[in-house]
Amino acid sequence: MIDHSEFRLDIHTHTVASGHAYGTIREMAQAAAEKKLDLLGISEHAPGIPGTCEPIYFSNLRVAPRNLYGVELVYGCEINVLNDGTLSLKKYVEKLDYAIVGIHGLCYEDAGRERNTDNVISCMEHPKVRFVSHPDDDHTPLDYERLVLGAKKNHVALEVNNSSLLKQEKRLNCVENYKEMLRLCMEYAVPVVVSSDAHDPFYVGRFGESCELLNEAGFDRELIVNTSVEKFKRFIAI
Repeated sequence: MIDHSEFRLDIHTHTVASGHAYGTIREMAQAAAEKKLDLLGISEHAPGIPGTCEPIYFSNLRVAPRNLYGVELVYGCEINVLNDGTLSLKKYVEKLDYAIVGIHGLCYEDAGRERNTDNVISCMEHPKVRFVSHPDDDHTPLDYERLVLGAKKNHVALEVNNSSLLKQEKRLNCVENYKEMLRLCMEYAVPVVVSSDAHDPFYVGRFGESCELLNEAGFDRELIVNTSVEKFKRFIAI
């Protein structure tokens, strides 16, 4: 059985800089320390989400703290998939430790299962992209076999998003889609990352709902990226 304590890091979180989140970097790091995490990833929303930071924010990450309260910090960005199959953050992507890509309805119009999948796979091809966020909502449906094979080809991990599981009423067919994705990830040996998608310190390191789903699926813990800092760093090549 996969236990909550096996997760040593949380790499998809947001601070006040994202415009609709409620903790500072220091408050999020303190919450990570209280949860006994070894590493925390801050991944602010990219342009396209109302109220988020300007691209210049990502140009200055060299001055951001790299260790707080005994927790190592890394910095990414959750970049929007656009309808032309490109990333919504055009500048400063090279400044990131890693990038997450995902579809957000605030800046994406459903283009149908095949085109949605094409667009996500196109964004996976950027060398900084290592994760796909919350690929679970049939409001913008995906072809999961093609998605998983695209992730395998591009060395990308697909996310099991705990926040999605906490708000299933807003994410159409969320659980069913995750079960299909996890089955295919095991079939093709494609890694996943389990994330809180925390927008408040209270939710940092919350993975309980994801654990239940992974255990129900009989998922192979060896395919989970965030069970050790070393495994995560090897995966994103830092």
